[in-house]
Amino acid sequence: MVECETVELDIPENCNVILGYSHFIKTVEDLNEIIKTYIPSAKYAISFSEASGDRLIRFEGNDNDLISFANESLRKIAAGHTFMIVLRGAYPIQVLNQIKSCQEVGRILAATANPLTVLVFKTPRGNGIAGVADGFSPLGVENEDHKNKRKKLLRDIGYKS
Repeated sequence: MVECETVELDIPENCNVILGYSHFIKTVEDLNEIIKTYIPSAKYAISFSEASGDRLIRFEGNDNDLISFANESLRKIAAGHTFMIVLRGAYPIQVLNQIKSCQEVGRILAATANPLTVLVFKTPRGNGIAGVADGFSPLGVENEDHKNKRKKLLRDIGYKS
């Protein structure tokens, strides 16, 4: 029998998370190297839940609060071969391509600063992630004023010139 539940994650203030699926204990060390190489000034945490062997949540990082959040989030989700990266002082766009290229990473499920709802299915063998709801539903379609604000924001934070 399969059951479904949602796990609500409120992302810490001024943080972004990357949630994904990976297949090997080496993941946590490889993702750690990517973060340290591409955004060395960021505060971060990386947690990875094993699906076999000791079945532990493995972790790396340089901020104890973020490590606690990532470990607790994966404990709530309780799905094997899942990883979470929490970033403060950096954006996922700075490392997303490198993470996708990591040989152990199979899939990115979310990269967001929004509240995250994770749809988890439970089986007799363990949990899996069916998908995520990132943030909230749209309230409308942008107008010219909204477009101008969007374009200004991207230039203000250095992502467009």
